[in-house]
Amino acid sequence: MEEGRISYVRRFVRSLPALLIALGAAYDYATPLDFTGAPFLTAAPLVAAPLYSLRGTILTGVAAVLVLLVLRVLRGGLDKAEAVTELATVVVVSVLAVLINLLVRRGQERLASVREIAEAAQRAVLPEPDERIGGFQIAARYEAAQEGASIGGDLYAVQDTPHGVRLIVGDVRGKGMGAVGAVAVVIGAFREAAEQEATLEAVAQRLERALARERTRHEGVEAREGFTTVVLAELPHGDAVVRLVNRGHPAPLLLYADGSVRPLPATEPALPLGMGELGIWPDRADEAGFPGGATLLLYTDGLSEARDAGGRFYDPETGLAGRTEALCEPGALLGVLSVEVRRHSGGGMADDMALIAVRRP
Repeated sequence: MEEGRISYVRRFVRSLPALLIALGAAYDYATPLDFTGAPFLTAAPLVAAPLYSLRGTILTGVAAVLVLLVLRVLRGGLDKAEAVTELATVVVVSVLAVLINLLVRRGQERLASVREIAEAAQRAVLPEPDERIGGFQIAARYEAAQEGASIGGDLYAVQDTPHGVRLIVGDVRGKGMGAVGAVAVVIGAFREAAEQEATLEAVAQRLERALARERTRHEGVEAREGFTTVVLAELPHGDAVVRLVNRGHPAPLLLYADGSVRPLPATEPALPLGMGELGIWPDRADEAGFPGGATLLLYTDGLSEARDAGGRFYDPETGLAGRTEALCEPGALLGVLSVEVRRHSGGGMADDMALIAVRRP
């Protein structure tokens, strides 16, 4: 229903230039010569400038000028100074509309270019994992917010190791190339530690040390106040369990085949990575059953903190409860989440979003 209303509004807005020309012509023709529809005709190309292509804007301006010219010829007022002034006004505004259209298109092309570069950098740092790793079905998804074109700090990685399939999902504070640098450090440290460390707790400590080393190489507020929230997951080979270490990140969800949803919060909350100066607490992995047919969902706060027009957060636990059709395969689940969170936020997400879904066949 909401998508239908949005589509109707978009069609109405795009038809405004034509409606203004028609309204101006009808008003001018139906009223005495002292009244004029020129203001409606003048507004038409200005409205068209940000909505139409360059050709569409030019055609709208030409149509507005021709309609006004025909009206003046038909009504015998072309020899009056007011008619010449009106025609000159519509012509000048049409030329300005074309210039505005060129500026808008140039800005859109520049933004598109920046976004393409950002997405290319993001894909280089966050390659999409294989669909099957260690016997599990896996899908990952990264979606940039629509506001601005800064490269975000959301991250994910999947690694098949001698200790089981290990995953990380996290969110680096801030945006831009500084955030991408921190993402690269975390991902690189995770891939190395996931292979070498026997426990998930040891992996978390390796990440902490890697970020601490990185901070010593930089100065400024970002270096002093930067932190990274992460959740680490381990799926041991042969055991139907999942182990989790959560460092200040949204709790993963375990989606069962019957449609029930179980959040997996940390038993003992811990600080994000990079905040070790505020206190040191030993990492402790939590363990939960992970039966066949269940799906583990890890995500960043771009999903859970997406707001609707009333300021209400999107709740993935509530949104996925009872949705057995969404659990057929991880890619379909992430597709459903992407559509629903954008619908919830009206298409204007304020933060990037990273998702990983892992299904035990």
